Amino acid sequence: MTTPPTATRHTSSEILAAVLHPAVLVGALGYFVDIYDLILFAVVRTPSLKGIGFSGDQLVSEGAWLINWQMAGMLLGGIIWGLLGDRFGRLKILFGSIILYSLANIANGMVHDLNSYTICRFLAGLGLAGELGGCITLVSEVLPQVLRGYGTVLISAVGILGAVAAGFVGTWYDWRTAYYIGGGLGILLLLLRMCVAESGMFQHMSQVDRPAFGSQLRLLFAPARIGRYLACVLIGLPCWYFIGLVVLLSPEFAKALGATGPIAAPIAVALSYSGLSLGSLLCGGFSQAIRSRKKALIAFMLAGLALINLFFFLANPSPALVYAVIFVLGLAFGYWAIFVTVAAEHFGTNMRATVATTVPNFARGSLILVTNLYLLLKPQLGALHGGLLVGWIVFALGLTGWFGLRETFHDDLDYLEK
Repeated sequence: MTTPPTATRHTSSEILAAVLHPAVLVGALGYFVDIYDLILFAVVRTPSLKGIGFSGDQLVSEGAWLINWQMAGMLLGGIIWGLLGDRFGRLKILFGSIILYSLANIANGMVHDLNSYTICRFLAGLGLAGELGGCITLVSEVLPQVLRGYGTVLISAVGILGAVAAGFVGTWYDWRTAYYIGGGLGILLLLLRMCVAESGMFQHMSQVDRPAFGSQLRLLFAPARIGRYLACVLIGLPCWYFIGLVVLLSPEFAKALGATGPIAAPIAVALSYSGLSLGSLLCGGFSQAIRSRKKALIAFMLAGLALINLFFFLANPSPALVYAVIFVLGLAFGYWAIFVTVAAEHFGTNMRATVATTVPNFARGSLILVTNLYLLLKPQLGALHGGLLVGWIVFALGLTGWFGLRETFHDDLDYLEK
């Protein structure tokens, strides 16, 4: 499972060949589509609900209803696509997930009532759930062990830019057209995936000991594995605390800080995701340079914790300062790519897709608990102290998870869990 560390350094041409591998390039576009859809709904939520007849407080209540169904689809999809990926292959789940997403997104542009909109958001979430984990699993298995970090980081850095694209498309085009564009991107991605080959590790495993559907869950919940699985999930919680609470509620937090001007949530989202994209490259490059996943993770997590404290203690900041801190926070939370890579590297080939697909979706799903905890604390503590206390709790869990990880940079992934 693990080979001794080596001081061998790869040439720039070897690194370039790794990041230009078809699995990496197509995986990056797959994650781009994933993030595009997640952010697009946030951008078009109000005009789309108005378009089907809602107004006033309904825009908030029905919007929350839709996003909860979308997240439910992602949580369920993370389990289903992961199990299918370990049973039938990494490429098959990537084809199946993008087909479902594309059709659901096109249907999103045709809805005229809340029930059909709910079904479409659920199916879109279900389809998207297989994208990131499937891509990371495939790339981790097709690239050389000391180069795979470059591939997974490029996937994250390019994919996160899908948020920027969603912001522009959702602003420039009618909400129905924006959904059609998302469906079209999915169909284009489906065509590009035809040039990607299946993982050799999976092919070898399927000839030797292909797991029965669902057997991965029995293996996962064994005492020897459940601890490291939970550790992998916990280190991702701070990322979605930042994205789902700090960024999306940044106008409210800025007002409580006494900001000298209003903060626009769409600008905060664009800056945060720009920071996340650049941060993915920085964290991945740092990890490759020091030959360690764990050290890179702890460095960026501690930087994120320090910056979160800085954010909540700003005094009468200007909007420019608030935006700048949000961007820098995005840099710190760019460890998301390494987080998913570490999850894939902690388990054998016969359950790697299940882990890599469920872990990021469970981390995303934690946003429901994080948001409800904040809403529970806010009346007693206020927006700032409530938001900061939630952050401390989330980081305490994340750092606890970090201590439960092993170093995986030099691990050989061609092994089975028994």
